[in-house]
Amino acid sequence: MSVFHYYPENAHVVKSGDSSLLFHPTSVGLFHLDAEGQKILAELEEKGSIDSNAASASFRPGVLDSLLGDLSVLNVVGAELNSPKAKKISVTGDEFPLSTLILNVTTGCNLSCTYCYKEDLVEAKNGLKMTYEVAKNSVDLLFSEGLMSDPCNIVFFGGEPLTNLPLIKKVVDYAENRSAKEGKPLTFTMTTNATMLTEDIVDYLDSHAFGLTISIDGPKAIHDKNRITTSGNGTYETVRRKTEMLLSRYRSRPIGARVTLTRGITQVVDIHNHLKYDLGFFEVGFAPVTSGDMSSFNLTSDELKIIFTEMRKLGRHYVEEAIAGKNVGFGNIHQLMSNLYKGAAKVLPCAAGQTLLAVDGEGDLNLCHRFTGSELPTYGNVNTGVIDRPALNEMLEAAADKSDKGCSSCHIRGICAGGCYHESYAVTGDPLAPTYHYCDLLRDWADFGIAAYGEILEKNPSYFKNHIF
Repeated sequence: MSVFHYYPENAHVVKSGDSSLLFHPTSVGLFHLDAEGQKILAELEEKGSIDSNAASASFRPGVLDSLLGDLSVLNVVGAELNSPKAKKISVTGDEFPLSTLILNVTTGCNLSCTYCYKEDLVEAKNGLKMTYEVAKNSVDLLFSEGLMSDPCNIVFFGGEPLTNLPLIKKVVDYAENRSAKEGKPLTFTMTTNATMLTEDIVDYLDSHAFGLTISIDGPKAIHDKNRITTSGNGTYETVRRKTEMLLSRYRSRPIGARVTLTRGITQVVDIHNHLKYDLGFFEVGFAPVTSGDMSSFNLTSDELKIIFTEMRKLGRHYVEEAIAGKNVGFGNIHQLMSNLYKGAAKVLPCAAGQTLLAVDGEGDLNLCHRFTGSELPTYGNVNTGVIDRPALNEMLEAAADKSDKGCSSCHIRGICAGGCYHESYAVTGDPLAPTYHYCDLLRDWADFGIAAYGEILEKNPSYFKNHIF
């Protein structure tokens, strides 16, 4: 074969400092391009094909054939005019033993955050609290479904989960007894608004090594805009005070902050610096709202551009500190660094429906915690101890099939895989519809992350071994 045709959907060149990197979308592999590699990619991008016999004189002996051979293996070039159609990827829940259950222990919350997405949320006093029977059946299902070698993870969610602390304690006791009896690892996780924390509660959570995430939106003026009590008062001072107490005595695991960005709030750098350096959180992650039921909270396209500009600015700080061996706790880029370092290309956007399901108050199994209370079908019930695998497999197969979607040729398909199911559901009513409304911004952000990864890898490769787990 002398003529090699270029398949641009399988190659993406990213500049990283003075270097050029070839990003391979289907494997999320990253390859350094020397001068001759850059030359052949530039010619392929310009002409769409290359004749190795005619072009060989421009390269050192054997180099062109070697480069084309490597690119052929990656399906970046080939003999056919168009890239061979990718085989349909078969994905079923049978291949992914359940390892995480999210228990929606109550639909009640003691706050009244204006942007809350939960469709089943009510005031704490009126919340539907999960019964111990449902919770126990959930634990039994999790232990029976998971592999012995993999840890079970129980996530307590709400509403505000601490409004049902008695149930949480009973579940912890039961699950830990099963874990000890069966020799199967077990972890607990919880997201809380922090307002109900006391020293006794903190010490209890610490003694059981809970992974904690605190919902907090930044400094007082920003946080109090949306995170309010049922009577309309801001909660920052309470959350700050409780957080300082929590961080002063919690020892078992690092504690992260989750920030929700809504219309009018774009100060990513300032928010991060306050939460990381003023309050002392280990990591800060940002969730931009683009698909809430109340459009008044959705970020505008101009605001999203500002946010991603801010994220890149903070990302540069992350890179500079990583080269010095420090992790500044910017969760969004750190997750991207982790994905690139581990080299796992996504076929599906997240673990929902694979290794993770969410249990509502009735025991029904939902795709994830965001869907409890929605009209989306459920996938079995813990009280029967049966996961509806046929329905779940059908959903996963449909989600993995991107052949008729723009994702099929997108260069970040192995990083994004179509985006959040719930966000798609909120925008289109279809959880499997890709989130096209900010694809360009996501591609720019991914390119920034790929370049950042290459720079850190070149200047301080030990960073990943020390900070990626």
